[in-house]
Amino acid sequence: MEMQQVRYFLALSNTLNFTRAAEECNVTQPALTRAIKTLEEELGGELLRRERQHSHLTELGRRMLPLLQQCYDAATSAKSLAKAVQSSDVAPLNVTISNSINIALLVSPFTELFRAYPGVHLKIHRGSPAAVIEALKGGEVELAIAGPLGQVWDRLDVWPLFQEGLELAVNSDHPLARRNEADVALAQLAAEPVLSRIDWETSEELARCLSAKGYTPRTAHEVETDQDLLALLEANAGVGFVSLTAPRSSNIRRLKLRDLDVSRTVSVYAVAGRQRAPVATTLLNLLRAADWSSFGVSEPA
Repeated sequence: MEMQQVRYFLALSNTLNFTRAAEECNVTQPALTRAIKTLEEELGGELLRRERQHSHLTELGRRMLPLLQQCYDAATSAKSLAKAVQSSDVAPLNVTISNSINIALLVSPFTELFRAYPGVHLKIHRGSPAAVIEALKGGEVELAIAGPLGQVWDRLDVWPLFQEGLELAVNSDHPLARRNEADVALAQLAAEPVLSRIDWETSEELARCLSAKGYTPRTAHEVETDQDLLALLEANAGVGFVSLTAPRSSNIRRLKLRDLDVSRTVSVYAVAGRQRAPVATTLLNLLRAADWSSFGVSEPA
């Protein structure tokens, strides 16, 4: 089936007249008639029954009309989109952001990107560190923003953006939150159920440092995102370790960890040697040039 045949049929269904449909499509009547006959052969039946002033669509024609109209509209839209992409009116950009990154950090770079590329079509993926790597490997995204991913693939280009520490988050009604002190010692967490993050980029480093201090968290629940962690904290289901830039809540208090010095570096990643679209390069440059100090973080080590 060709789009030309579909276009002829749509014109014919509107006019119910081969001559007028041919004029509307700017083709000869024999050419339009042949195309309709070929389409009928492909679909296995007549689409229009000729009866002088009473020509009408057959049952098959009526059933095919909405489907072929949808098909034609989709093809027209695809063609228009392809033309827009080629002319840079639309700039598609796929980015993956790990579950541990607060997207509020990216408002300023995204704002500047939208100014530079008013036609940008941004598609944001979320996932675990493993999913971030796979998205880059498979070419599903051009850039990724995440915490430390380790030496999992030697083709990764890495540009560190900022370094941030970790804090303890507790419900504002928790005994630890009602104290005057702004920090807490690990010894005070001995009996506390700790909410754990699944596939958090900082998990291994945090576990290593806690173990070195002789503290083994009593895991209560496991979650994948900061939003889920906040929800359980608001339910007073335990305490949790969060990055400095993690989302905040008026019902949650943050406390400094008195005897634990753990930090992580947030970076932007791309595949080395792989050509990037201009819009991806622009976002990369905006991220690298951004001033992150307003979030309380420091320059990467």
